[in-house]
Amino acid sequence: MTDAPIAAIILAAGKGTRMKSALHKVLHPVAGRPMLGHLLDAVNGLGVRDTVVVTGAERAQVEEFVAPLGVKLAVQDPQLGTAHAVLQARGALSGFDGDVLILYGDVPLVSGATMGRMIARLHEPDAPAVVVLGFRPEAMLSYGRIVAEHGRIAKMVEHKDASEAERAVTLCNSGLMAVRAADLWPLLDRVGNDNAAGEHYLPDIVMLALADDRHAAVIETDPAEVAGVNSRAELAAVEAQWQAERRRRAMADGATLTAPETVWFAWDTEIGRDVTIGANVVFGPGVSIAEDVTIHAFSHVEGARVERGAVVGPFTRLRPGAEVGEGAHVGNFVELKKTRLGAGAKANHLTYLGDAEVGAGSNIGAGTITCNYDGYGKHPTRIGEGAFIGSNSALVAPVTIGDGAMIAAGSVVTRDVAADALGIARAAQQEKPGWAARFRARFKRD
Repeated sequence: MTDAPIAAIILAAGKGTRMKSALHKVLHPVAGRPMLGHLLDAVNGLGVRDTVVVTGAERAQVEEFVAPLGVKLAVQDPQLGTAHAVLQARGALSGFDGDVLILYGDVPLVSGATMGRMIARLHEPDAPAVVVLGFRPEAMLSYGRIVAEHGRIAKMVEHKDASEAERAVTLCNSGLMAVRAADLWPLLDRVGNDNAAGEHYLPDIVMLALADDRHAAVIETDPAEVAGVNSRAELAAVEAQWQAERRRRAMADGATLTAPETVWFAWDTEIGRDVTIGANVVFGPGVSIAEDVTIHAFSHVEGARVERGAVVGPFTRLRPGAEVGEGAHVGNFVELKKTRLGAGAKANHLTYLGDAEVGAGSNIGAGTITCNYDGYGKHPTRIGEGAFIGSNSALVAPVTIGDGAMIAAGSVVTRDVAADALGIARAAQQEKPGWAARFRARFKRD
């Protein structure tokens, strides 16, 4: 890499009509994160000095998303092509004299390493005026073509303007470029719209540079890295691609996935070594799984932390704010929300714990629920260490169960229970001899 400052221009002005969505195209999620977020993360990892997002259609949505991220904004209105879109960033980069990366908000998986290669190529001794990122897809579709020899570009042409011979070329244009700012703006000012679509095409700056007796270079990358999203089907394909790579990385880092193709990660999922993940497990954002954890099949985990040696599932739901302590067990059809289950504690069957603190070594019986919501607010339940909550108990918050206390099965607990006490909150059992026989006999007579 060079010491020159780097800026990134991300084009996100398109309408995305093929998505058929009220949500802006670049905000559709991949692995639980907007596509634009993936790209901005890669850009930030490269250490760019300035990032400009060019908006247009439905720009309020994009502007709201990037507002807390410290990026600059430019607006393209009307939308007259990609060269015109890049030009709209000139004001935001006034005075900038470094290298400029041109990226697309709907091409979310390009890596910081590839961007770095583009910048590095710009500063090799032959000093190309423009560096273009190319790829060789299995299906040529309607991609623009790059005619090049030994990495030097002879011609670039849009598919709709290409001859049959040019369409036979296998090297395609991803649209991503690196250009020095001193070259970019003068070249863009000269781009015309004498083409089939009547638009100002960004690739034309390559031909303009060649006309000035300068040269342009192409470097290649894997087609998967520059996969674009223009439809729901393409979004699903990019999601599948991202997930496949994440599963591969999880297994390479020491996790066991018993049915890898059925496990779905979020963009920020953290998985420790010697974790075993069963089939059909889904991770939402904000999950941290420590070492030696087992997550059984059909569990959903989001916004939760699971500590070393814990066992989760099958059919468990951990919602945001759930914390499963070291060696704790959360079993089938158990849901935790904003709840801390202490070390070695167990909630193994048919239980809901919300806004609760469960002490180490406690046992929560089947069918137990914390009644944490009264229709107006959420209230806490505190269960001490070593407590035993009998099956089918309802703990009406706010309530505290002391260390070592026991709650009799079927109780509805509305008051605190002291440490080491037995809490019973149910009607006394009655028995009426012969009542059942008389009941049956009456219906037989009728």
